[in-house]
Amino acid sequence: MENIDLIFKALSDPIRLSILKKLYSAESVCVCELSEIFDISQSKLSYHLKLLHSANLINKTSEGKWNFYSVNKDTLSKILTYDVIQKLFL
Repeated sequence: MENIDLIFKALSDPIRLSILKKLYSAESVCVCELSEIFDISQSKLSYHLKLLHSANLINKTSEGKWNFYSVNKDTLSKILTYDVIQKLFL
């Protein structure tokens, strides 16, 4: 599997896990909503989203000036067992 080190680095941070959990429960979330949910600066949020995206754990689509994020469930299912996904995200 490519970039396994990026994947585990991305999963090692509690904030990134919280972001993944929020994205897992939604079809797609605007970055503007994420910045309201998480009490961190825009630059820190962007950093965390960039790491998750680089690890192919989230997808990003642009609509106008906003970016929308969703979980890449294919990647998650390849690296985590069903039981682990259930415990982390549901």
